Amino acid sequence: MKYEIEYIEKIAKVIADNQLTEIILEDGEQAITVRKEAVYMQGAAPAVVNSIAPAQVSAPQVSAQKEEAAVDKPKGTAITSPMVGAFYAAPAPGAKPFVKVGDVVSAGQVVCIVEAMKLMNEIESEVSGKITQICVEDGQSVEYGQVLMYVE
Repeated sequence: MKYEIEYIEKIAKVIADNQLTEIILEDGEQAITVRKEAVYMQGAAPAVVNSIAPAQVSAPQVSAQKEEAAVDKPKGTAITSPMVGAFYAAPAPGAKPFVKVGDVVSAGQVVCIVEAMKLMNEIESEVSGKITQICVEDGQSVEYGQVLMYVE
């Protein structure tokens, strides 16, 4: 499946016009993802940037990812995203992250931010314990119910 730039630009326009965050098109072993990512700078209002990321997906990569996930069994209680948005580990770019692996948190403590519709939503831990794993990268798009981190 080969995509022309005009086709991809039309998809990006559909995303912008309908306030979507992402469209994924798959055909066999090929896939294209068109995603609107949020970019924010300290002291500035959040801005939205369209990015186009075509990708080749092959069965061996998927198998390797599944094997890797099976090896790293998560420990503890999952903290999940309550919405679709962008994950931020720190309150501002370059700032110290809210938490890192090994930190001890208490119930109600802010552990990250998920930006949705240009609103910064603080995500709090529902349990007390130690952060054992952070499952997403700073700035990564997350889905509703996606595991962000684990607390043991």
